[in-house]
Amino acid sequence: MRAQRLTPWSYCQFLLVLIMFCPFDVSGQASPAVTPLSPPVHLTAEQDHKRIMDLLHIAALRRGPDGNPRSPNAANFDESKVAPYHLPDPLRLKNGKELKSAKDWWTLRRPEIVEDFDREIFGGVPKNTPRVNWEVTSVTREDNASVPVITKKLVGHVDNSAYPLITVDIQMSLTVPDNATGPVPVIMEFGLSPEILAAIRKRFTEAQWASFVGKGPTWQQQVLAKGWGYAILIPTSVQADNGEGLTQGIIGLVNKGQPRKLDDWGALQAWAWAASRALDYFETDKSVDAKQVGIEGLSRYGKAALVAMAYEPRLAIAFVGSSGEGGAKILRRKFGEQVDS
Repeated sequence: MRAQRLTPWSYCQFLLVLIMFCPFDVSGQASPAVTPLSPPVHLTAEQDHKRIMDLLHIAALRRGPDGNPRSPNAANFDESKVAPYHLPDPLRLKNGKELKSAKDWWTLRRPEIVEDFDREIFGGVPKNTPRVNWEVTSVTREDNASVPVITKKLVGHVDNSAYPLITVDIQMSLTVPDNATGPVPVIMEFGLSPEILAAIRKRFTEAQWASFVGKGPTWQQQVLAKGWGYAILIPTSVQADNGEGLTQGIIGLVNKGQPRKLDDWGALQAWAWAASRALDYFETDKSVDAKQVGIEGLSRYGKAALVAMAYEPRLAIAFVGSSGEGGAKILRRKFGEQVDS
């Protein structure tokens, strides 16, 4: 049987099939295989803790001091029992040379200290973090203790094009006096989400809540009385504060849903990173004096405020409350709360 010759039309059809289904690009090179994204790894906080312990080859943690003063392992509150300790000179390089100028601090000594804290305590922020696109979702005019204010609700959409399986939207609000004649200083608080505040409120009776909040003006009202504005940044919208959330949030997004390496950043660095991204927005908002922005936090968020102030030179001042062990308190000083706790 004689082979049928290809007509010009059938030959074109044949070429089209080759182009559509053969794994070669126009350069003649084999096209890379398209691999689906791996879903985020889900670990409980206990599983993540054990994983880190195993990586560090630590079988067990030593017991922390007890709050009961009668316990044989009671926390120490006697200054005479504090063991001698030595703190490194912040104005002397590791090679022993003293700093001679502010330039020496910024270019020589500060990078040494940052490297130590990145490696030993907080973990390093990745060099390439996703960009954040800020969106004003609402603008309202209202009164706060008879002061007319403008409040903007903002969402910082973190670019997840590299790993669409995780979405991070930074929640923040910004309030400034409505009668301001120009840009105003702003105090930014690491604050609790409205949902958490509502849950806490339910635990109190009316009398207990009144005692808790006090009779004086709130910190926001005190700030407004000075003609300043205030912002509330919700850290847990950026990164959950538990081991279970470390493959989610901004850390999970950057790691594409995989567990952290030992020197990766943690929640405190992630929250500080978010404060820097908030500053990026403030620099674009004409109602804010972006060179006069302070950071404030209490307890766990007090630690985060310290980290943000230390790593972000654009912040003007910090107000840190009860940051405790791992915050302003010296880690290895045997007094009160200890790192083991």
